[in-house]
Amino acid sequence: MSEVWKVAAGIAGGLLLLWLALAVFLVTARPRGGALGEALRLLPDLLRLVAGLARDDSLPRGVRVRLWLLLGYLAMPIDLIPDFVPVLGYADDAIIVAFVLRSVIRRAGPDALAGHWPGTPEGLAVVRRLVGGPR
Repeated sequence: MSEVWKVAAGIAGGLLLLWLALAVFLVTARPRGGALGEALRLLPDLLRLVAGLARDDSLPRGVRVRLWLLLGYLAMPIDLIPDFVPVLGYADDAIIVAFVLRSVIRRAGPDALAGHWPGTPEGLAVVRRLVGGPR
């Protein structure tokens, strides 16, 4: 029976270390400047953008898979960092959206972003700054 507890403790410790590593990654990978706060205000438009890009058959399959996985993560009630943690609780979703969109834009191009953007031109400029693309 003690072997079972050792294995369970090892798995729990490994999961805790993985969670801590992901939290550190999210803190270090967050966009600089005020783009993250602005992205939180643009979240409805960002969700429509991601859904529109995920349904676009002209984009490569790998890009669409990333976007569907992102939508699945955003729909999950459990986050990497719980929402009750100040600042990072809600920001982790915006950071992950920025990270995925950055990889999507590098592969699909900035025209795909502009073609599916449902919001204002100012909002598009914020998103482009968030993903590190041209304004």
